[in-house]
Amino acid sequence: MSHDLISLTEVVGFLVAIMVLARACDDEGVFRAWGAAVAARSSHSAPRRLALAIALAAAVTTVLSLDATVVLLAPVLLVAARGARRPTALAAVRLANTGSTLLPVSNLTNLLVFAGTGLGFVEFAWLMLPVWLVGVAAEYLVLRLWFRRDLDDTAAIEPATSIAVPLFPSAVVLVVLLGLATGATPWVPAAAGAVLVGGYALSRRTTTWPDLLEAANLKLAALVLIWCAVVVWLGDTRAGDWVGDLLPAGDSWGALVGIALIAMVVANAVNNLPATLLLGPAAVAAGPVAALALLVGVNVGANLTGIGSLANLLWHRSGMRATVSWRTFHAVGLATTPVLVVLCTSVLWAWTSLVR
Repeated sequence: MSHDLISLTEVVGFLVAIMVLARACDDEGVFRAWGAAVAARSSHSAPRRLALAIALAAAVTTVLSLDATVVLLAPVLLVAARGARRPTALAAVRLANTGSTLLPVSNLTNLLVFAGTGLGFVEFAWLMLPVWLVGVAAEYLVLRLWFRRDLDDTAAIEPATSIAVPLFPSAVVLVVLLGLATGATPWVPAAAGAVLVGGYALSRRTTTWPDLLEAANLKLAALVLIWCAVVVWLGDTRAGDWVGDLLPAGDSWGALVGIALIAMVVANAVNNLPATLLLGPAAVAAGPVAALALLVGVNVGANLTGIGSLANLLWHRSGMRATVSWRTFHAVGLATTPVLVVLCTSVLWAWTSLVR
């Protein structure tokens, strides 16, 4: 149990550092510049605005984690969306979950499982790349069809003006990503990036110490640690053994789909971080592909209900509920998420059968 808690502390430390880095980037205008680029390149087409918003949300989730997407990027995308606010607001949170499958550092769930898979950073990304691409494309189709009236009824708007992307923060984010790719302990390059961009923003007076401390969200970090510590303890009891025994054995299509669907259900019962702690050891023991199927279930599957991930709760708390109700969130989630989990897991099975 002590080893699990040490690993969890490092993972939460990464979350704190990456959120400070993301807030400093936001205060330097990085997200506003990206949002303006979306608006400038899609002024005559609401579906195109949605597609670009989804691509940007997936990219930010991949590099700066899903929490940066729902807390910092979502409001910017909402402004860029102009008339198509509902699908864009929902895209931010759904892509925060589905878009977090690509890299080990895109989601805390990935970090909890990554070390046990025996995969390298690049190999993990290579195996998950088709899953990520299909998942992102499928999310666009879901939102395009579900909100077709919102998108089709949106008239063309005046072209927006692009804003220059701040170079120093963007360069630091790239260096942090390269540092993560070398296999460094994730919180180390993330903390270094937070210090560099945070210090830069403080020197330019575009941010303040209270702003950066608020971004660290230490209360949330403590809550995550306490809740997950309880789950780790539960995992060492017979109840934990019983939950782990639910997972099918092997890496056949049926076994992988079963793992992903069970992970989805557990994630939406207790949240995806505790679900990963409960199911992770059994999935890792079954092999790296089974562990990746678990991540499909807890990440893509987190879109099923509001409790599925911290990103969902942060998104709702940030004010997005004024644009998209919980009723709409759950209607879309319940109708489409199980299908997307099966689809993404099927892609994982087909791709890993081909390349491994």
